[in-house]
Formats: sequence, C-alpha cells, structure tokens
Amino acid sequence: MPTISTPSKIAGTKSHGANVIFSGSTSVEREAVVAEVVEETGATLVPPYDHPDIILGQGTQALELEEQVERLLELEPALGVPGRKRLDAVIAPIGGGGMLSGICTALLGTGIKVFGAEPRFEGANDAEEGLRQGKRVESVKTLTIADGLRTPVGDIPWSIISDKEKLAGIYSVTEEQIKAALRLAMERAKLFIEPSAAVPLAVMLYNEEFRKLVEREAGEEGWNVGIILSGGNTTMEAIAKLFEAPSKVAERAEGKVTVDGDRIAENVAG
Repeated sequence: MPTISTPSKIAGTKSHGANVIFSGSTSVEREAVVAEVVEETGATLVPPYDHPDIILGQGTQALELEEQVERLLELEPALGVPGRKRLDAVIAPIGGGGMLSGICTALLGTGIKVFGAEPRFEGANDAEEGLRQGKRVESVKTLTIADGLRTPVGDIPWSIISDKEKLAGIYSVTEEQIKAALRLAMERAKLFIEPSAAVPLAVMLYNEEFRKLVEREAGEEGWNVGIILSGGNTTMEAIAKLFEAPSKVAERAEGKVTVDGDRIAENVAG
C-alpha cells in the first residue's frame, strides 16, 4: 500500500490479517515493490485490474444489477420508464478499467449501453482522452479528490473499452461537480461513499454532453439507468475536510504531504 494511505484504510486491511507492505505513491513505485516481494517470497500477484480473471469477476456485478432491476421494476413499475422493465444503460467509474471493462463484457449483446465516468482535473480523464486520441494514455499524475481513479487504464481493459461495440462512451466532471454529487448521495440517499464512487452520479447530473446524448437517444420517455457506486474508502475526517472552504480546490482530502512539504498524488487502483 502507498505510504500515504489513510490510517483507517491501513488499519482495516490489517484487521483482516493482511501483512501490509508499503511503497511509494505512484503505480511505478508500487509495481517495483511488488516485484521484489514476488521474487523474495514466491507470492502470486493478484492484479487490481489488468487481468482477464479480475475483469470477468468484476463484471458479475453487472449481471446482479440487471437481475435486481428487473425484479424491482416487476414489483414497482412506476419507478422506471413506463412499459420498460429492464435497464437501458449503466454508468460506472473508471480508473484502471477492470470494473468497467468487466461490465462491458458482461452486458455485451444485451442491448444495455455502458458508459464510463472520470474526474477531469489535471488529466485524470485519461480514458476519455485516450478514446479521443485513439490510443491509450500510459501515465497519469493528478491530485483529483477521486483518488481511486488516479491510475491509467490497463492494457487489457483498454482493449475492451476502446471497442465501440462494448463501450458507448466516457464522460468527465469537475471537482466541484463530484463534491456536489457526493453531498447529494450522503444527505439524500444516506450513502457513505468515497469521492470516486460519486463520479458516475456527477456525470448523470452535470455533464451536459452526456445529458444531451440521453435526450437525443432516449427521447421524452428517458432511460432506466443503473449507476455503479463503487468505493467507500474514506473517513469522517476526510469527508469533513473535503467540504471545508478549500485552500486549493483539488487538494487531496487527507492533505498528505512529504517531509519537504510537497503534495503527492496517491496512484491507487480504480
């Protein structure tokens, strides 16, 4: 784990019996430490996102969501679009891309459109930019408050999300929009989620390009959209600090700094 991980995350991991080994905050530093551990101990690496098994495993949530929505609309049809008893679209956050590419794989051929959501600050929307440029962005360095989405898309996930038959598009939002969506989820839905999890909701609420696409393709009836709220790695202290009057809008909620006073972006798996 990065040395600047929150104390609650470190303590929670240890409470499950894990031996926590620390590394630097970037993906390059983390992978170097992992390589040393594997060489010294013979351990098996379980990648956070860039592996077919991980992708397929994370994709099962889309199957569960699809089944749950169908049951819900069967019982309470008024909650959805009149006459439609299934999902029309799913939107999920993307960091390394394991989850989103798994959802794309699981829903391929169902007619359900899949969209990705990213923070925009300091190039955090690498997947969106990659699709625009037609090539994967290989490195990301950003201090977006959505710290779970600071990592670049992996090779295997990229091969999936760059397929237009599997992913309908990726949209990004600002830091203030993420905070507004986070506040809504906590105050109105009573959901304790981290900023990264609020990004898809923020896209739904505030990204005008996405909203216009829905209006254009769904018409006046609209869509039944499933929003993936993935991630609760935060604390009351971090959330409270996030909603303070900020000295810098995109500052990491925990405000971690080096001994020299430099701020470091924690590049963790999304």
